[in-house]
Amino acid sequence: MAAATERIVVQVTPVQKQAIAHTAKRLGMNVSELMRQAAQGFIPSEDEQDLNALIERVNASTKEANDALDDALSFVAESNRRIATLVEGSR
Repeated sequence: MAAATERIVVQVTPVQKQAIAHTAKRLGMNVSELMRQAAQGFIPSEDEQDLNALIERVNASTKEANDALDDALSFVAESNRRIATLVEGSR
């Protein structure tokens, strides 16, 4: 295995840190190795995958809706400017 040179900071509670350290010691490895192996071995369940796909779609839909609202507001603002010009011209 290549030498580890990158760092990932993970925030945990004191109780979680103690439990992780205890598990690493029990398995005869250091905390870093335990965390690497745990992260590499993690496979999300089908429900988690479905939920993540749903979240991605909601995020995309939200962006599309925001873009459509921005377009509509721009159209209304331009329409208001045209109306104001017409009103000013008729005075």
